[in-house]
Amino acid sequence: MAESFVIYPGVQLGLGSTVGEFALVGVLLRGRKPGEVETRIGDGATIRSHAVIYAGNVIGNNFQTGHGVMIREFNEIGNDVSIRTHSVVEHHVKLGNGVRVHSNAFIPEYSIIEDGAWIGPNVVFTNALYPLSPNAKATLKGPHIMEGAKIGANATLLPGVVVGRNAIVGAGSVVVKDVPADTVVVGNPARVIKDVGEISAYELSKLIKEATNK
Repeated sequence: MAESFVIYPGVQLGLGSTVGEFALVGVLLRGRKPGEVETRIGDGATIRSHAVIYAGNVIGNNFQTGHGVMIREFNEIGNDVSIRTHSVVEHHVKLGNGVRVHSNAFIPEYSIIEDGAWIGPNVVFTNALYPLSPNAKATLKGPHIMEGAKIGANATLLPGVVVGRNAIVGAGSVVVKDVPADTVVVGNPARVIKDVGEISAYELSKLIKEATNK
């Protein structure tokens, strides 16, 4: 049986990686020649069926996609990153080590998600404050999610907002301004309701982490 996936010229796929049916890896960029733009994917990748990864991505080890994921060009993606079914990552995005992006999320260009951050299902980031305005494309800026922050399901984040380290954005929130580190925000517009330290589940995980680091 012939292989149904396509790996384009210029792709370096690491040892122990698997590619599912009808996946496209290293898709050619408009105006570029085959193999002109290199794509690097580390060891142990699992690229599931119908995923589309454009040329120019640099991806670390143990990368995983769900089915039907779309990843555009020139992204920097760390080790142990998971992008689940039908999520979209546009171009020039940075994803740190251990990032989790759940199903049906939208991450537009010029967004940054730091190490260990968690993005829930159906989360939408935006990057154009005034769409179709004369300077819209020149001023695109996605959200910046700092290390360990968690974004709940169906939340919407406006362009350029910064979600602080270990902060939590509650499900369905609309984030219109920066979120301080170690706080919990909910609502539309999102507002601080407590500190993360007040949630016993996270206090326990903090103690375990501190104990294992000794």
